[in-house]
Amino acid sequence: MIKSPDAGNNGWRTLTPDITPLLDIIFIVLVFLLLTANIPLKSLEVELPKTDSEALSVVQEDKSMTINMLAGNPAWALQGEKYEDWAAFKPVLEQNLDALKKADLMLASDSTVTVDNMMKLLAFLQEHEIQATEILMENE
Repeated sequence: MIKSPDAGNNGWRTLTPDITPLLDIIFIVLVFLLLTANIPLKSLEVELPKTDSEALSVVQEDKSMTINMLAGNPAWALQGEKYEDWAAFKPVLEQNLDALKKADLMLASDSTVTVDNMMKLLAFLQEHEIQATEILMENE
């Protein structure tokens, strides 16, 4: 039989375990979580319109430009002219920067287009300080 030593003169036996190592591990994990929880996340701000669909203005053809993101090949289009990939499409956007800044820019995307294509385009627009954009969506 296993016996524990007496805890003083009154005859009580102490069977409490030493929890100091457990507390050390808990504090280390807590410090680790606190240090890693404050990592700043990169974000891209997108402002959605606050008006309902009936109050939206009619798009004028001469003042607007449309960028299409298509599923498959070709993947991009500017004013209906299609381009195979981002490497071919980016120089065309750079050539038309002045027109893109002056026009009402509309982004139209196929529902199966991946998010990375949308992020490439939005990052390009933000990098060149093009802020006036509309994202076209289908009604369900």
